[in-house]
Formats: sequence, C-alpha cells, structure tokens
Amino acid sequence: MGNRFRIAINTGGGDAPGLNAVIYAVTMAAHARGWEVHGIQQGYAGLFDTSRLVQLTPERVAGIMNHGGTILGTTNKGDPFRRPVERPDGTVEFRDESDRVVESFHRLGFDVLVALGGDGSLQLAHRLSQKGIPVVGVPKTIDNDLVETHQTFGFDTAVTTATDAIDKLHTTAAAHDRVMVVEVMGRYAGWIALHSGAAGDADVILIPELPFDIDRVCARLAENEIQGKRYGIVVVAEGAKARGGGLVTRVNEDVGREEVQLGGIAEWVAHEIHRRAGRETRSLVLGHLQRGGSPTTSDRLLSLRFGAAAVRFIAEGRRNVMVAWQPPEMRAVPIEEVIGRTKLVPIDSDTVRTCRDLGISFGD
Repeated sequence: MGNRFRIAINTGGGDAPGLNAVIYAVTMAAHARGWEVHGIQQGYAGLFDTSRLVQLTPERVAGIMNHGGTILGTTNKGDPFRRPVERPDGTVEFRDESDRVVESFHRLGFDVLVALGGDGSLQLAHRLSQKGIPVVGVPKTIDNDLVETHQTFGFDTAVTTATDAIDKLHTTAAAHDRVMVVEVMGRYAGWIALHSGAAGDADVILIPELPFDIDRVCARLAENEIQGKRYGIVVVAEGAKARGGGLVTRVNEDVGREEVQLGGIAEWVAHEIHRRAGRETRSLVLGHLQRGGSPTTSDRLLSLRFGAAAVRFIAEGRRNVMVAWQPPEMRAVPIEEVIGRTKLVPIDSDTVRTCRDLGISFGD
C-alpha cells in the first residue's frame, strides 16, 4: 500500500459550514489507505496540550457531515508565533512558541498537517512549513475571498442564509413602507453582498470594490416611489465605504482603542437615508447567522471534494500546497501564491453587469 502516513488536522479562524464535512472526507479517505488521522483541537492548542488531541476514525466521524461548526473547535487567537502567556503578576506577554509546536508535531510522529483555514490560518501554516512541518492547506472562508480557488466552502451556505433573510425582509418592509438596510459579512470583498443581493431582489447593493455615493443610493430609492413601490431593500457588505470616506469600524473595548473590526456600515447608511431623504429606515446586521447551521448540498459536496483531494495530494507527495477548486478539477497550488492576496469582485463581471441590467444600483 506504499507509505503509511500519520496525519494531523486542525481548523483555524472563524467557523464555516462544511468544516465537519472536510474532516469527515479526510478521515474516510485516509482510513481507506490505512493511514491514521488525529484532530488537533482549538487550532494548535493540541500541540501544547496533548489531551486536546483526538484520533479520528470512521466511527468517530460518523454522522458529522451535515452538522455546522467543527467537532475540533476553532479559534481566532491561536497564533503560536504570538502566544499569550500570563506572567506571575497577572499581566500577559506574547511569546513566539512556534518551535515548541514544531517539536511537538514531530515528537508525536505526525507526517503532514492538513490545515483548514482562511488567509490568516494559511499564513500561519505556511510559516510553520518553513520551520519544518509539511502542510496541505484547505481553503475555508464564507467570504470567498481566497485567490486561486473558484469558490471556498461555506460561501454558498452563507449566501443562502443571507438571501433567506432578505426574502423575509421584503414583506415587513412592504407592510410598513420602510427602507431596510441589511449588513452582511465579507470583510474587504463583496461576494456575499453581491450574490445574496442579486438573488434577494435588492434595490441597492453596496460592495467594497465600488465606493458609493449615498445621494445616488437615495436617488435609486426615490425611483421606487415613482414606480409605486413604497419600500426598499439595501444590501451592504461590512467592508463597503462611501466615496471619499473610510471603513466603518468598532471600538474594541478590551484594549480601549479602535481596531480594524468591521461593522456598523448598515446603521450609518440607514441614518443617512433617513437624514437626506426623510425615509423611515431600519438596519439589520446578520452577523454570525451566516456562519451557522447545516451546510447546503453544494457546500457539502465541495467540502467532501476538498478533503478527499487533500488526501490524494498527500499520497502524491505534494507538500506546502493548498487545495484549489479550479473547475472542473481540484488542483494543488503553492500556499505562498495564495497568502496575503484577496480575491475581489471584478467590477466588470457578468454578475455585476446582470445586476445593472436588472436596475440594481451599486451607488456609483
């Protein structure tokens, strides 16, 4: 049967529907080859505390494929290059303990790390690969903003959730003659806003790639009234910004200073529409609803393909690569070609052009 590999797998960053399906696929595909798979819980915590390592077997992963979240847990604060350590006086310092992770990985007899994550998690995996941990990355983000792959798992589910919410808002907006402003995730890319806004029959879609003029947004909503439609739906990506303005961020109260923590753009847009056009408005932030719940059929299948391909690439001897869906095939691309880059919505894409043809405004 060739080499018998001992695989470690972890998840990092925000959760996404489909994570469990990837874990399932990696486990089942590896088991079919006679390999072992061990899950590292809470990012890299299991390499500091081996009680957080769990062996994954077909029995252990049975029935998890349709569940949201991740059976391994995940974290946004699992950077081993900057690990918080509490001093005797109660203060916290950050230490580079990456060497400890590398030593633990090899001491435990692992051959390859399958790292499930977005850009930040893949950057960590790449840095660890440079220190001697062989890595195969699997792209995970509902934002769909990783380059080299046509789509990431979790995106379709997030769009479906957002579209369902927009559908429901049409009825309440119509009942009260209101303008509803819906904020969706996506960080610096407008994929979720574009797809859910188009599918949800929005009047206006605001995305980071096209800075908007709030007066043009108001003008588009005024057209609705001329046509006898007394309500409006505006879908705005969390990273959208007005022309000449900056990102809307929140204050991180834990540190008492403003960080690039996106959120609040929907409230600002709703306030400006009310102030400038006199329209009754309400804002709604979908937030983590977009991350939760069972993955759609499309995301389940895509997740299974990503996981199975990761195991195939390990068998082929590929290392320090990311699995990328380049239809119709799954391909291995060097992780270094992916990290630090953002896949933005092409402003001349067919989907954008379709929206314009349908009368949807981008406020530009």
